[in-house]
Amino acid sequence: MSSLRLGVNVDHVATLRQARYATMPESKNAEPDLLVAARICERAGAGGIVAHLRSDRRHIQDHDIERLRQNIMTKLNLEMGNTEEIIDIALRILPDEVCLVPEKREEITTEGGLDVLAQRKELEPTIRRLQVAGIRVSLFINPTLEEVDVAAELGVEMVELHTGKLANAFTEKIQKQELEQLRCAARAASESNLQVNAGHGINYKNISLIHQIPCLTELNIGHAIVSRAMWVGLETAVKEILEAMANYDE
Repeated sequence: MSSLRLGVNVDHVATLRQARYATMPESKNAEPDLLVAARICERAGAGGIVAHLRSDRRHIQDHDIERLRQNIMTKLNLEMGNTEEIIDIALRILPDEVCLVPEKREEITTEGGLDVLAQRKELEPTIRRLQVAGIRVSLFINPTLEEVDVAAELGVEMVELHTGKLANAFTEKIQKQELEQLRCAARAASESNLQVNAGHGINYKNISLIHQIPCLTELNIGHAIVSRAMWVGLETAVKEILEAMANYDE
């Protein structure tokens, strides 16, 4: 069995729903039902559910977070930007974890990690407010030693290393460079007593590269699972990625 836990990001289940029900996502007829999807993922072995409540509400809606918080059996990891509106929602709903991520309206999905060096002063009070409320905090960062050091100084419990550049590497040289950066960042984070998670762009093909990164606790995967589910169903898609995660040796 794998020592790695899996968090399934259900954003793109909501993306499909919003394609038809953007003006009435709370309708009883709105499909697919996000909570049903989350329960299937849990039944298949997921250790948590991840959802990104964006300021523009392009997929996940406020009521989705409320339903997930009230009904899932594992844990809720709320991805969010550092904005007052979303912070207030997090403090009201109280997810188990919050992962602070960068957010740009023009991007299709989250690209790149937080610039924690530049945003340190803005992040610090948000982290404290969330932690005082009993929420564990993660920072979604690029895999550099400088970013890891700042994350540790900010006192968060976790970092999530951005694996997008590794996942999308188009030459062997770039792949080796990115893998070495991730390895160094993961070791440094672990030595700073941070839980080390990873996410972005991980799929059924490149997950073998993730096995080469030490000290990982959790992978957060969404798009690949939802895409695979079109062919094999969501439960099988989750089970297949868990099988691919098996035998991870940190």
